[in-house]
Amino acid sequence: MLEPQDEVSEREVQQGLRALLVDASFATAIGALNSGVVLLALALHVGVSTVQIGILAAIPLFTQILQAPAVSLVERLRTRRRISVISVFLARLALPIYAVVPFIPDRNVAAASLMAAALLHYGLNAVGACSWNSWMRDLVPEEELGRFFARRTLFGTAVSAVATIVGAYALQQAGTDRAFGNSIFCGLYLFGFACGLVSTVALARVPEPRMPPGSDDVPIRRLLTGPLRDRNFRQMLRYLASWQFAVNLATPFFTVYFVRELGFGMGFVLIFSFISQIANLAVIRGWGRLSDHFSNKSVLSVATPLFIFSIVAMAFASDVDGMTARSAYLVMLHIIMGAAAAGVGLASGNIVLKLSPGGAATGYLASNAIIGAIAAGMAPIIGGWASDFFAARKLTLAVRWTSPEGAAELGVMFTHWEFFFLVSAVIGLYALHRLSLVQESGFTGRREVVSHIVSSARRNLGNISSVTGLREAMSFPAGELIKLRERKMAIIQGLQERLRSSLSLSTRRQVTGWVLEAGYAVPPPDPSLDDLLDRIA
Repeated sequence: MLEPQDEVSEREVQQGLRALLVDASFATAIGALNSGVVLLALALHVGVSTVQIGILAAIPLFTQILQAPAVSLVERLRTRRRISVISVFLARLALPIYAVVPFIPDRNVAAASLMAAALLHYGLNAVGACSWNSWMRDLVPEEELGRFFARRTLFGTAVSAVATIVGAYALQQAGTDRAFGNSIFCGLYLFGFACGLVSTVALARVPEPRMPPGSDDVPIRRLLTGPLRDRNFRQMLRYLASWQFAVNLATPFFTVYFVRELGFGMGFVLIFSFISQIANLAVIRGWGRLSDHFSNKSVLSVATPLFIFSIVAMAFASDVDGMTARSAYLVMLHIIMGAAAAGVGLASGNIVLKLSPGGAATGYLASNAIIGAIAAGMAPIIGGWASDFFAARKLTLAVRWTSPEGAAELGVMFTHWEFFFLVSAVIGLYALHRLSLVQESGFTGRREVVSHIVSSARRNLGNISSVTGLREAMSFPAGELIKLRERKMAIIQGLQERLRSSLSLSTRRQVTGWVLEAGYAVPPPDPSLDDLLDRIA
């Protein structure tokens, strides 16, 4: 049971991809109802400190270090599906532990139990993720990576949006009475456990291609350090590590900032999260198309600055007067942040998969996860300490103009939250610089992509009066560049059809990769097979 297969047919691949959509839907429900804002709400409910919140936020990140021994486990057993299914099932046994935490009367014991459950949950998920990533690298066709994971994210985000609305209502009710709140949190985590069982069953139905033969005595150190000798992959690791640090320095504390500084209830905070997910849903398929037709780096070069802008703008939320105006301001920011996060999340995951060699991706993916975990895990701990440090401090920047008619002064004051939000944004700019050094085939510069997006959007808006125009306006625009790439993909599909009868699935995928690297900015209308192979050579 759960054994890998020597050959996975096209039909089995497609069935497996459908099962992955079911897995994503229920797994995402767990994330919406049992982690993130809800987990922080549970922590605030039982009365943990700001520093403890920082530690709790760091646990999902630091536990990724467990991918190091997981690599050795995968390479030794070479049964990725079995490792993934067993790991995620055991991880979800932590959810009933979360369910009893609200009923623990002692605050310190409750906080310790919360962190122990988090260690169990996220630690075993990290082990499963190591094998899952390598498994997906060999299962999903490379030419479909962007579209499939965009579709998977779309399904998951849709379920998450509905679950977020339910969670927002539940948390709003939980705030009315502590005893009732205990029951609300208990119910959320028990329901999450039920979703976890369904997700695990769906995952078990996904086929696994057998890994190429490997050596059982390859030291884990060599597996993890080997990717560091790959110059381009090393540049990508520097980008992702600095980006993870920048994002996790600020975003885990947005909820605390909204509740304690801006005066919003947890229900409203989840509504903001829901709005962000809707924005994510609106553009995720577009980001997937862009990553397939241009490159993942092209998507990152557009989405990353948008997210940085959102963090900077968040620092000025407290300066907006009135709850109505402040709510509208935060809604706008969450729309931008949700759209940007969709692009960053999708493209960063895909570029790691793309730059990892097929059949030997485990070490590459684990190295990325471990380095990212160290960077991301340090950030909220430093952020928790910094928030307490700057609580009694503030930064004021003032400009004074004196003239014969009088004096005028313009000043901006940053409290502890706003100050390290800006620090986070500065580190994000450094990450953007590191991204510019990463090499990926098919890369199109940010200015060109944005200009075509804007021009296409203008054309679509001009035709919005018709049904067809409305449909086009609702799609993610990319102009003539997408059309050119579509012609290229048509050639690739034609080539695959010609080779289907004589070559294996893995060989066809390899040939497809050669074609993608061969150029064809403006491909010929109907090249011969011999011509294509000559061009590839």
